Amino acid sequence: MAYKITDECIACGSCELECPVEAISEGEDQYVIDPEKCTDCGACADICPVEAIVPGEDSK
Repeated sequence: MAYKITDECIACGSCELECPVEAISEGEDQYVIDPEKCTDCGACADICPVEAIVPGEDSK
């Protein structure tokens, strides 16, 4: 279950720097998380200043 970034994202970049597996990248309007790379560690959610990162739904 990968984390996802909601529309509350302010594109500050904190999450990208915090991700240990480089699953986060800058998208067109906000940052995005690659679910294939995300290890569900939650480091990005812990650092997000606006709480825009939440656990995603399990796709299995």
